Amino acid sequence: MSGLWELEHVFDAAHCHQCQGTTKLDWVPSQALQNRRVRALNDRFRTKGLGNGTVTLTQGVQEAGQAFILATIYAVRTFSDFSEDNDPWGEHDFGAVEIDGQKVFWKLDYYDPSLEQGSENPANDALTHRVLTIMLASEY
Repeated sequence: MSGLWELEHVFDAAHCHQCQGTTKLDWVPSQALQNRRVRALNDRFRTKGLGNGTVTLTQGVQEAGQAFILATIYAVRTFSDFSEDNDPWGEHDFGAVEIDGQKVFWKLDYYDPSLEQGSENPANDALTHRVLTIMLASEY
């Protein structure tokens, strides 16, 4: 298939090889594809708890009590206020919420499955153990 792509690229034409219909090539930088995959895996883990990972609550969050913990987890799971300012790479790996007047940060980090070093490919769930840390801003 790569040979066909090269020919179509050189001659600036593309078509569906299955139905022979015309199509439009959509060029996307490979880094953007990786970021989309990391974002999807991050959102899946953060919002649904699916995938390889661990959730860590700092001592300050734990000491705030059960009601605070539940409200914080709900806020992190439902967070959707991503912008260029708080998510410049588009990976949905950081957020800040306010719970009972306290600013709370959450951050996703990527480790290898043994948790001994960083993941070599955060876009590959089999090679990555996500760690979601939830902390009071004052603990940062």
